[in-house]
Amino acid sequence: MKINRIIVGRLRENCYILSKNEKVIVIDPGDEYEKIKEEIREKELIGILVTHHHFDHVGALPQLLEEYKVPLYDYETKEKEVIINPFTFEIIKTKGHTGDSVTFYFKEENVMFTGDFLFKESIGRTDLGGNIFDMKESIKKIKKYPNVTIYPGHGEKTTLNYEIKYNPYFHNFP
Repeated sequence: MKINRIIVGRLRENCYILSKNEKVIVIDPGDEYEKIKEEIREKELIGILVTHHHFDHVGALPQLLEEYKVPLYDYETKEKEVIINPFTFEIIKTKGHTGDSVTFYFKEENVMFTGDFLFKESIGRTDLGGNIFDMKESIKKIKKYPNVTIYPGHGEKTTLNYEIKYNPYFHNFP
């Protein structure tokens, strides 16, 4: 699977374009619809994944859904494994930053897309529709996964092992 990061919008949100066998999934289409569409090009868009519904993660969502008529996977989707051939991923509810935060885990590729739940050496704010108690439970839940590469909603990628070692919130929530 190829992972292409596009930085969009005034808050510099990470939109990810996943491609495999000429099929594409878009994660968090935050803004700049034309820029995202250009990255899709002639490939077949088969789904859109949204980690949470803050404006900087869904700004281009209405246009993509209108043009491509593809399924949307977000908090409303059950916590389960989803297969959209050729992609397979797990939906993990990771409330804390918001009440509708989810993480998408691609086991075969050993990667997670965490939105604003988890950043390199930090976590997302909890005063924008979430709470610290849910965040604590979500961090405990994520710690149970193997060392994965983490693609956050803003900033650079990291790994779970790195976060367990250096992220102060992982130490505060044993």
